[in-house]
Order: sequence, then C-alpha cells, then structure tokens
Amino acid sequence: MSLSNALSSVTATLNSAARSVYDLSFQVSPIIFHNGIASGMPGNLLPVIALTGQVAALAQGALSGIINGSGLSLDDFYARYLPIPGGTVINQALGAYPFANQSVAANAIITQPKNISLMMIAPVRDMGGYLTKLALFTSLVTSFETHNQSGGTYHIATPSFIYTDCIMQGMTDITSGDTKQKQIMWQLDFAKPLVTMNDAAAAFSKQISALSGGQQIVSSAVSATTGAVASATQGITGMAGSVNTFLSSPISAATGKLL
Repeated sequence: MSLSNALSSVTATLNSAARSVYDLSFQVSPIIFHNGIASGMPGNLLPVIALTGQVAALAQGALSGIINGSGLSLDDFYARYLPIPGGTVINQALGAYPFANQSVAANAIITQPKNISLMMIAPVRDMGGYLTKLALFTSLVTSFETHNQSGGTYHIATPSFIYTDCIMQGMTDITSGDTKQKQIMWQLDFAKPLVTMNDAAAAFSKQISALSGGQQIVSSAVSATTGAVASATQGITGMAGSVNTFLSSPISAATGKLL
C-alpha cells in the first residue's frame, strides 16, 4: 500500500470515528440523568442510552463494525434525539419601573430560565419491535417520572450548546399524520432555572450589587470567551465520558479487548 493510500485510509477511519462520536453524543444519547436515579453511579451521571437496552445494541453494532469494517448506524438504537428550533441560550427580561429607582430600572437585567426541547424519534423497524415497544417505552417513561420525583436534573447536549442541571417540564406526542405508525415522535421539554442555593445566592448578590452601586458589572471579554470555550470543551468531554463509562464494558466483552 502506498503512503498516500495509507494516509487516505487513516483519514477515512478518523472521520468515521469522529462522526460516530458526534452521533453518539448529540443524537443517540444527548440526555444525561444527574443525581436522582443516577445517585450512586460514577459521577452521579447516567446516560439515557443505558435505560432502554441500547448498550447491548451498541455492543452488537460495534462488534459488527469490527468484523465487516462498517461503522455504527443510528438504526442500531431504540431512538434518536434532535433539538427542536426555539431553544434559548440567553433569556433575559428588563426590570420595569418602579424597580429601585428610575435611573437603574432600565439597566436591571432579570435572568429567565433557558429552555430546550428535543424530539425523540423511535419508530418500529422490524416485527420484533412491535412486541417490545410498549415495554421499552413504559420503562423509559417510568425512569423519567422516578427521576423527576426524586429531584434529579438533566444535562442536555446539543451541537452548539450544553445545558446543565435542567428540569424536565413535559413529554408530548407530536407524531404527524404522514406516517402510518403512531406515537413514534415525542417532544421532551426541559428548562434550566436557578436550581441550587449557590446559583440563587450568586444571582441575588450580583443583582443587589448592581442596584446599590448604580454601576454596570463589567468583565473581561477575553476572559469570558476563554471561560466559555473551556466550559464547553469540558462539557462535551464529560458527556462523552459518561456515555463511554457505560459502553466500555459490553464492547470489551464483545471484542475481548480492554478499551
């Protein structure tokens, strides 16, 4: 094999691996349970892929890919998730008079909850799927309900932004009439409010300081940008690491190798 062909093969392999990581992080398992039913798990995190038997599907798909040289397919999994347009990354309101006094009312920024909605697509792909659909979906819904009632939160990964410590607001059937299958498309709504006392105290302190001092809070744009990039990078790494924790064991068992 020539050097150019070898480089092309390596590049194609890396591109395929990158695409698989992207699909896994943002379409197959973008929802990570935090605390709640994930308490006691590594890092108190549990990827949604672990709740519907999809780990076994991934192990099977990975083994098939190793044997025949093909990559993983989204068809190997129970469902895939896509962000619905309308998610917010900045959501603020302006304070209206009377608010302390007229000179600061126009500059008073009130942070509102961020919102993100995902569309879960879970069609039946074969005859066996009709037999397992009810059990798998009921198990998933029960997991969501138990997690919500126990005070758990969610980390939601989207290609452009990672929402942390979100609260689930609802799950609604949005299946269109264009398909013969029913109840295969679901809208999952999440919101990121002030969910911890530390967050609330920090927000309260900043607001009071701005009001009492009558001054804007100015931070270094460079530092803010650097911090945002670092936070996003750490977030993606953490999401992928959480999923990999649950995927390494079945794949290792299937391939006989230590990942």
